Amino acid sequence: MGYTYDLEMKIRPACREMPPYPPKYITLATGEKMVAREVRKEELPLILEVIEPLIKVPEDYYDIVAVRFYAEVLSMIRHRIVDEYLFVGAIDSEVATIVNGRMVNDDLGMSLHTITVKRGLRCGALMFASKMEYHMEYLNQKEIYLVAESPIGFRRFMVEWQLEPRFEERHELGGVPTYVMTRKCYFDAKPRLLAGVRPVPEDLLAKNYNLTLPKEYPQLPRWHR
Repeated sequence: MGYTYDLEMKIRPACREMPPYPPKYITLATGEKMVAREVRKEELPLILEVIEPLIKVPEDYYDIVAVRFYAEVLSMIRHRIVDEYLFVGAIDSEVATIVNGRMVNDDLGMSLHTITVKRGLRCGALMFASKMEYHMEYLNQKEIYLVAESPIGFRRFMVEWQLEPRFEERHELGGVPTYVMTRKCYFDAKPRLLAGVRPVPEDLLAKNYNLTLPKEYPQLPRWHR
């Protein structure tokens, strides 16, 4: 293929050993139990399949979020991104929502994206809270940089969590205004917004061990920009 293994190893970033995220389950308004857990390496191609149909959906800016998220997951497969994590919220094995982010250094985290397929049950908001939990309580970071690429994302994250505007800073995703999750923001909002029970019962964990593709994608309303 025109390159050697040694050359490939020179290109790949050196990733650190990141702490595991212990699985938990969240009881939704319907009574369904969503298991929040890390995505295993061998599941990454399936996550690409989950994302791909949304790349051409302009409503709610699914398109820009999906195409960027797709690239980030592909970067994990191709070893072209450093210290990234990927979590899934699954209901009876079916992917309901996915979230990802990155560890910049010991003190700073970078929240990347949240995509929700099963809408109307706050699955995405609950999983966003879970990745904030990971940054603050497992990575023990001081701050997380965030941006919103859709109005609903702005309401769910910046407004609900009362994040600190830091417009002079630049998030890795580009020129969208940067907001910051500080430890104060997180722990003030945690009792209200973070949910989940640990440990996950063995039968529930087993039911969600092998992920499956969504049976339906969101029926999004048409609107004019």
